[in-house]
Amino acid sequence: MLHGNKKKFGGVKPERIAKVMARAGLCSRREAERWILNGRVQVNGVVLDTPAITINKTDKIVVDGSEIQNAEKQRIWRYNKPAGLLTTHNDPEGRPNLFDTLPRNMPRVISIGRLDLNSEGLLLLTNDGDLARELELPNNKWQRRYRVRVYGRPNEKSFNGFSSGITVDGVHYKSIDVSIDRQQGANAWLTVSLIEGKNREIRRIMEHIGFSVSRLIRISFGPFQLGNLAKGDVEEIRGNVLRDQLSGLDKTGFAKKTIKRNNVYMNKETDKKKALKSIKLNRSKKRVLKA
Repeated sequence: MLHGNKKKFGGVKPERIAKVMARAGLCSRREAERWILNGRVQVNGVVLDTPAITINKTDKIVVDGSEIQNAEKQRIWRYNKPAGLLTTHNDPEGRPNLFDTLPRNMPRVISIGRLDLNSEGLLLLTNDGDLARELELPNNKWQRRYRVRVYGRPNEKSFNGFSSGITVDGVHYKSIDVSIDRQQGANAWLTVSLIEGKNREIRRIMEHIGFSVSRLIRISFGPFQLGNLAKGDVEEIRGNVLRDQLSGLDKTGFAKKTIKRNNVYMNKETDKKKALKSIKLNRSKKRVLKA
């Protein structure tokens, strides 16, 4: 076993192994740490028993018997998930999963959030585990929108109080927006928007108020739309579009931090710009006075 130490393996920019695994699209950092503690990871032929290891590009990392490749640039794909596929790499029951249906030329990817077995529609895939973890968090306030077919005849009163959140079987769900699109025989089509996205959230809430969900399609996740993407198809989001949509995140993929000043939250980047502008203005005034 290779134990935790401060040793750098000879690289100029050593990094924690969990971070490297996450960037390679294997999992999130937390999952990587669990994998290491379970003895699934080797470095240079030695099985790790702690994630407190730093490595560099020359080290050979093997996970579950397969060597991981150097991390690529941050990439995201849109995928139109059909119903009947699991959003997981490994299922003890051997049921089909979406990752086995992806094109062979795609790198190893993980999903940003999940859709359950019977749900369909937009699923974002990425080769960066840290980015996936960050974009899943409700702190980013990225709205998820769904088209939902329920059995029954709901009206506006059916969803009273949803904007304040609702508690079902001891689980509290945050604000949910529901609009009725149309009644189609014994079924109704709804548009449901939420930010949190807990496991089977929409199905559980609808059942709680007496409506069973027969179809659930995610049509958007944050700024990314399902659009006309055919069922089962996957399409990479172009680099310039990705940069525009993730402009509110820092280089690691995490949301830019804010600081509190006089009870007002301000972006650090904005503060820097203001400070530079003030310095330039003062210099300009001094030049005018000297003249």
